Order: sequence, then structure tokens, then C-alpha cells
Amino acid sequence: MSKAYIFLADGFEEIEALAPVDLLRRAGVNVSTVSITQQKEVTGAHGVTVAADTVIADADASDVDLIVCPGGMPGAANLAACEELNRMIRAQHTSGRYISAICAAPAVTLSPLGILSGKNATCYPGFEKALSEAGAIHTAERVVRDGNIITSNGPSSAIQFGLALVEALCGADTAKTVASGILL
Repeated sequence: MSKAYIFLADGFEEIEALAPVDLLRRAGVNVSTVSITQQKEVTGAHGVTVAADTVIADADASDVDLIVCPGGMPGAANLAACEELNRMIRAQHTSGRYISAICAAPAVTLSPLGILSGKNATCYPGFEKALSEAGAIHTAERVVRDGNIITSNGPSSAIQFGLALVEALCGADTAKTVASGILL
């Protein structure tokens, strides 16, 4: 069974975190939400408080197939400021396993790590300059997959993003089954 971590920081965009959790679980992926602080409670950009499954100090990403970084501000900036998460993302990249980000997170969280250099990527409008400055090739698509990197442009593409994650981990047939189950 595939394993995924979705990292949560105060100020995360709720739909961008929870839609992928839902869709990946429907596909049978072992998904854990991970708070980047020592507190399991994390409050999103729109005041929704959720209890993460675990905290980053207790998370072992060495066998995780997919890391997901939701956007939202200041959530994406809070993710970027977390050194332990940065270490996990770099290790994930070195191993060639999947890394994904949506909304501001491709530009704010991933770009500073240098892992988007030479990659096609998308992000929330207004953050494109950070992608370009990091050597990424910005595309205006809603969801972009380039090798082991999957990016998406924002809240309205959260379902499409989640289904792209399902397809990456479980294949196109499973993604189609999950999409059908949610009436897409």
C-alpha cells in the first residue's frame, strides 16, 4: 500500500489539504496528516481547525511515497520555515519519490529548495516570479506533473490535484474509479 504525508501548518488552505486526503484515502492510500509543530491542532486560513494524525517530530518520511504541501498563506510560508520538513523534502527529491504542492506552496515552499529547477510547474497567480527565479518553467495549467514533481494552481483545482496524486500512486484506472465515485 502506498503511503503519503500531507503536511499542515497554521494558515493552510483547507480545501487544498483535505480534498487530497479524502481522494487518496478513497484510493486505498495510507495517508497521514502531519502538523509541522508539536501540536496536533492546526488552524487553516479560513479558521477551520483540524487535528493532524501526528506531529513532525514523530513522522518518519523515509518510506513515504508522496509528500503533499498545501498552499494558503501564511501556511505555505510556515511550511517553508520548517527545517525538518525541508530536510524531508530534499531527501524525498534525492530518492526520486513524489513531491507535490498546490497554490502558493510550489513557489513559496518548494522553489527555495532548488528542486523545481528545470521542471515544469504551476502555482497560484502572482507567485510565478518565484518559480521562474528558482529555474522552474511556469505553465498556466491547473495541474502539472513533471517527473516526480506534481504542482497545482489553487483551491479550484484541489480535486483535479488530488486525482493526479491518486493517478501517480495508484494508476489511471484507480483515479478514474475514484473520480466516478465522486460523480466526475
